[in-house]
Amino acid sequence: MVFTMSVLPSLETGGERCGGTTDVVTTDEAMFADAMLASYRRAIASVATVSRDIRTAALRLAAVWRAGGRLIYAGAGSSGLAAAEDAAELPGTFGLDQSRIAIVLPGGTAEPFRIDSAAEDDAAAGERSMTELGDLSRDAVIAVSASGSTPFTVAAAAEARRRGAFVVGIAHHPASPLLIGADASILLESGDEALRGSTRLAAGAAQKAALGMLSSLMGLELGHIHQGLMVNLKADNAKLRERARGIVAAIASVSDAKAAAALREAGGDVKPAVLIACGIASMSEAVNWLAAAEGRIDDALRRAGVNGIKGGGPNKGA
Repeated sequence: MVFTMSVLPSLETGGERCGGTTDVVTTDEAMFADAMLASYRRAIASVATVSRDIRTAALRLAAVWRAGGRLIYAGAGSSGLAAAEDAAELPGTFGLDQSRIAIVLPGGTAEPFRIDSAAEDDAAAGERSMTELGDLSRDAVIAVSASGSTPFTVAAAAEARRRGAFVVGIAHHPASPLLIGADASILLESGDEALRGSTRLAAGAAQKAALGMLSSLMGLELGHIHQGLMVNLKADNAKLRERARGIVAAIASVSDAKAAAALREAGGDVKPAVLIACGIASMSEAVNWLAAAEGRIDDALRRAGVNGIKGGGPNKGA
C-alpha cells in the first residue's frame, strides 16, 4: 500500500459548544474550562481504544532497536513538537543511544519551538529530510499529524517507507493518507476541540499519551522497565543519581548504603548494580547474565540462580 499525496481538508475539530448550544459563551471561564476538560477526557479515552495497536507497534519498534536500527520521529507544527518531546526524553529515561534517535521537523531541529506553518506544506522538503538520513532499511519512523494529511509529514513518511523503514502513523482522521500508507496505523479519534481548530489541546494530549505509551512499552520490551521503575536511566545529575540509588535499593531490597556500593561497582549503571546488590559476584558477571537475558533483570536473576527479586533476595534487610 502506498501513500497518496492528495491533501484532505484540515482536521475539523468542530469545537465544544458550551451547554450543548450553538452559542459559545467565551466570557464564561468556568463553562469554557468544563468544555476543555470534557474534550481532554475524550482525547484520553481515544487512546484507550487503540491500546492494542499501540502495543503491537511498540513490539516492532523494540525489534528495530534491538537489531541496531534508528528511531526517527517526524511531524510538523504542534504534532512535530509532541514527537520531538517524546524523542528527546528517550536517552535520559531509557538510556537509549542519542546517535540512533533522529527528529525530522520542517526547517530542521535548530529552532524546534518556532513553528513555521508555511513549511508544513512543503512535501519536497519532507522527502529530502528522509533522503538525507541515508539508508533507512533497518530503521523505524514515527510520523505524527493531526489531520493525517500534512504534506511535509505525509511525504516524509512515504519516502521513509519507500526506502525500507517501518512506518508508524499517528493521526486523528480516519482514511487519511498518513494512516493509509503506514505499516502500523494509530487512529486517535479524539473528537471536537473546545478551542476550535487548536489541535495542540485535546488532540495534542492524545498524541502525547499515545507517544508516551508507544515509547514506554518499547522500553518495557527492551527490559528497561522493571517493577515500574526506570532501570536503564542515564543518571547524569544529582537528582537522577539519587533516583538510581533508590531504584537499586527497592528492587534488591537492600539498604541505601548497599545500593550505593553496588552502583559504584557498576560504574553507575542501574541494571548490573541491581544484580550485584542481589548477590552477583562482579560487574563482568552481571553484564554477562544481562546479555544472556537480553537486558531483563528478572530473567538475568533467574538464569543466574539468584533469588534477588524484591521481597525475597539474599540481601534482604542488609
